[in-house]
Amino acid sequence: MEGVRTKKISSKDLAMAIDIKIGDREANVRLVKKDGSKATIDVDGIAYEVDIVMVEEGVYSILHNGKSYSVEMIPGNGPKNYFVNTYSSAYEVEIIDAQSRYQKSRNKDSIESTEKIITTPMPGKVVRIPVSEGQRVTKGDTLIVISAMKMESDYNATLDGIVKKIHVNEGDSVANNQPLIELE
Repeated sequence: MEGVRTKKISSKDLAMAIDIKIGDREANVRLVKKDGSKATIDVDGIAYEVDIVMVEEGVYSILHNGKSYSVEMIPGNGPKNYFVNTYSSAYEVEIIDAQSRYQKSRNKDSIESTEKIITTPMPGKVVRIPVSEGQRVTKGDTLIVISAMKMESDYNATLDGIVKKIHVNEGDSVANNQPLIELE
């Protein structure tokens, strides 16, 4: 799609984005508009008008600026991994959406962490706070329960300590990386 005349689109026109990792490259992709098989897709801030039709299970025909592309998607090693084949190339592709970012973040910020400020990697709603300020907690104790993406997640104490400050209340909506509870 290089050398093709495209138009820049503003962030206010964009829908929810996903990142797609193709080898070492990561591209931010958003579906801006869809009408039948025609779609406007934003890739790293550049809009592409395409016509996409699934011609058989896992095989797509894509028309862009008068050129036709055939793309075969074969499920890979995980639920969001694919092997993508075109006429001349093959790629391993990983879809990185909000759910996979959340799961990676939860794994990375597991109980082995020693952070004193508990945050959530994505927006959600506070379901329950079973502790109070000044309360002594032990590593592994549940400090707060957040509902995000139709799942409830317990956020546990990452160390033995005292609840210094609770920054939210039950029922509050929270943003990603917002401080929730601080330990000392």
